[in-house]
This record gives sequence, structure tokens and C-alpha cells, in this order.
Amino acid sequence: MSVQITTAFIEQYKSNVFHLAQQKGSRLRDAVKTETVNGKAHYFERIGTTAALKRTSRHSDTPRVDTPHSRRRVTMEDYDWADLIDNEDKVRMLISPESEYAQAGAWAMGRAMDDAIIDAASGNAFGGVAGGSTVALPSGQKIVHGSAGLSVTKLIEAKEILDANSVDPEEPRFCVVTSKQLSDLLAITQITSADFNSVKALVQGDIDTFMGFNFIRTERLETNQSSNRLVLAFAQSGIGLAVGQDVQTRISERADKNYATQVFLSMTIGATRIEDEKVVEIECTES
Repeated sequence: MSVQITTAFIEQYKSNVFHLAQQKGSRLRDAVKTETVNGKAHYFERIGTTAALKRTSRHSDTPRVDTPHSRRRVTMEDYDWADLIDNEDKVRMLISPESEYAQAGAWAMGRAMDDAIIDAASGNAFGGVAGGSTVALPSGQKIVHGSAGLSVTKLIEAKEILDANSVDPEEPRFCVVTSKQLSDLLAITQITSADFNSVKALVQGDIDTFMGFNFIRTERLETNQSSNRLVLAFAQSGIGLAVGQDVQTRISERADKNYATQVFLSMTIGATRIEDEKVVEIECTES
């Protein structure tokens, strides 16, 4: 047996690559009000409620109703993603991974968009003529954890809050949860029973709609200082996403980097809570 045969061994290079488990893009973009904008800041203009005035006599003066106006300011933020691929990398990998890099970058941009929406939902909003007034989510829009995870009782309370605020029942409503809250709900008979809900929860272990809410799962929801998860329930027009520049992708050579190929993505977005009354924060334990 030759002791030098190992010099003839070769290394096998893969001709394809695989993406690791990750959230593939934005899951919340279609659940909020989206506007295409220009400029470094944008305002979502709001008109308040008015009342009709009863006429008390013939030929009376035309009444003047003072329609209330207000606005919410959103600051546009720039996001970038870039990576380099050396020419030698393409030889060693047997493939040219530009498209896979572009896909990974696009997914990252989508996740950043969701983070901006989540931050805006329960964070401070900015009102006033110039957007200089800080507006926190009112305590009446928050449901305390009660030493429990997500439950039917909490969903009923969230629905009651939205209904009591005269939120249009025809407007799409969403409930954003993580896998833990999904598990909490799947352990409840009202959720999984065909008598109360669709059979999808039983067959697929998933929840589509319940209590008028369309469910969206993401693991990007925030936690508070007590490590409790902050689930979001809202009507579509309650949160606004301003898009200055949608995700753009450029693949080009970089002469200053030994002519390596650069995959570059960018976008400009901002988000805000447009109407407090249409957003509910549900605190859930995750023990």
C-alpha cells in the first residue's frame, strides 16, 4: 500500500448553498398602512370626529363645525446591507453566490422593516405641528400580564378595547404573536375546537383567525424589563409605514477591492403609531 496515496486525495466543493433558518423578509408590511413619501420626514395627517348640529329655526345661519386636525410625524431612516465576493471565492465554491447574497440581504431588509413597525407600535409617537410632542401609548391601551400567557380572555379584552374606541369592524385587525403565544392558544379548547374556530388549528397546528384577528407569527416581538412578551393587536390603519425608497439591489464590481463583486441593498423607511386607539399592547408571561 502506498503511503503517499493521500497526496491524490481531493476536496469536494459544493455547487450549491443553503440558507439557515431565518425569517424570510417582512411579515408585517401588508398589515399596516403604507405610504410612499419624499423628504427626510413625513406626516400622517389625521382628522378627528365631529358632530351634526340640530337646526332650531327656519332660515337660521349656517352652522360652522370646527373639524379637528392633528398629525403624527415619522422620521425617515436609511438602511444598508452589503457584502463582497472575491473572484477566488467563486472558484473555490464552484458557484457564483451573488443571487443568494442578494436574497439574504433582501430578507434582512424585511426583518429591519418589521423591527421598525414593532418599535413604532408600542413606543413613543410624535405629534404636534412640527412633530415635537411625545405621545406614549396610553395605559388604557395596555393589557397587563396577570401572571399568564396569551389567553382567550386577553383576546376578548383587546377586542373590547378596539370596539369601545369605535374602530371600524370592517377594517382588518391583526394580532402579532411569537411561537410561545401560539402554543398558549393551541392548548385552549376554544381555539382548537371546530365548534369555535376553523379546523386549521387542529390539522396544521396553526391559527389563521380568531376573535376577528388575523394572526401573524414572528419571533421579533419585544420584551419588557420583566422579560414579558409584548404582543400587539391592532387595526390596519393604526400603524403607518412610510417608504421613501423601497428595497433596491445593486450588484457591481469594486475596483478598490481587487475587483471583488459587491452585493449592495438599501432602503429608506420610517414607521409610527398613527392612532393610539387602534393599537393594543398585550403583556404575556413566557414561563
